[in-house]
Amino acid sequence: MTVVTKRLIRWAGFVACVLMIPFIAMQFSDEVKWSLTDFILMGTLIFSFGVVFELIGRKSKNTLYRIAFGLGLVGAFLLFWVNGAVGIIGNEGQDANLLYVAVFAVGLIGSLISGFKPKGMSNTLYTAAVVQMLVPIIALIVWPPPAISWSPGILRVFLLNAFFASLFAASAILFRRSVNEENFIPQL
Repeated sequence: MTVVTKRLIRWAGFVACVLMIPFIAMQFSDEVKWSLTDFILMGTLIFSFGVVFELIGRKSKNTLYRIAFGLGLVGAFLLFWVNGAVGIIGNEGQDANLLYVAVFAVGLIGSLISGFKPKGMSNTLYTAAVVQMLVPIIALIVWPPPAISWSPGILRVFLLNAFFASLFAASAILFRRSVNEENFIPQL
């Protein structure tokens, strides 16, 4: 069995363990209600992020680069999960939450353009952090409070966005610091 196969099997095991949490919670509480589609979507998403980390992040022997890459992926995963599950602005059905697609687009396009090189990834993650903070500003202009629900409140929406932006900014800082380190090279 190759090293890659073993890592993919570990990721599949990790996904199964994580998905057991909501499955077990469903047995004891009516508040957790996941459908088969929810399990498939989250399982696919977690496994996909793991595969991306294995294919790109682990190709570098540079520890700072790997941590930066993992932190950026965790930020993107959490943003997708929170926004998809309950929504950040109001609930998951609010049109304003679709603006977060811009954060993912910046991350994907910037990563591809930069060739996953540290300096380009740093610029990409800084840009993603700025876009993350622009989303609630644009939403507030387009959909002021009477137009849509701003649950859990405008200040809390901005604080939640600041949390995600800080994950992306921390990743950007680590990418920037990894530029001078040796043993970089994730070639695609």
